[in-house]
Amino acid sequence: MSPINSLWFKWKSLRLPWRRSFLVGYDLAGNTYWEFKDTLNAGRFRRIVKPRPRTHHGDLEVSPQWHQWLRYVRPEPPSIKEQRDDIQRRERILLLAEMQRKRWEADQLQLDTPETQQPRPATRTSDPTVSARTETVSRAMDVDASQAKAPNHVGASTAKEDLFFRPKDVPGKKWQPESWIPTPSKRRGP
Repeated sequence: MSPINSLWFKWKSLRLPWRRSFLVGYDLAGNTYWEFKDTLNAGRFRRIVKPRPRTHHGDLEVSPQWHQWLRYVRPEPPSIKEQRDDIQRRERILLLAEMQRKRWEADQLQLDTPETQQPRPATRTSDPTVSARTETVSRAMDVDASQAKAPNHVGASTAKEDLFFRPKDVPGKKWQPESWIPTPSKRRGP
């Protein structure tokens, strides 16, 4: 801020008896905040914000601290240091949120990759009793898999392969829920 602006702000912030409005402070965007005596309620001051020149009122952004001051939630206006600290806090939160988003994406990629799946158990061992048992289990699994792939009869497909398969207990398209009528609750005995 230039020295001329600083002097102007100091002059306007003096609470002289003939002044109708007093400058209370300004924000980092260049908006000024004023108090003036209410004509209806002489004991109360009204609070307003005047945007910087050539700013449309729809483009005006008021920080939460100044908004609290305007709504009489806080009695004292925020300082410049407090406003700067709030901007740094917001930047820190955005940085932490971005880091967390990247961490979630990395975790999601790690979960989705097939390389991270557990390895299959070893099929060959030096113990002859274990190898005979695993061969029997693997043969049984191969038979189950071949039966699941084979259709029941010629021209029919299994439920897993048919895209339009619908189980019998699923309601049709015209099904509507019935109305619910509450019943009195049963009291438990003492």
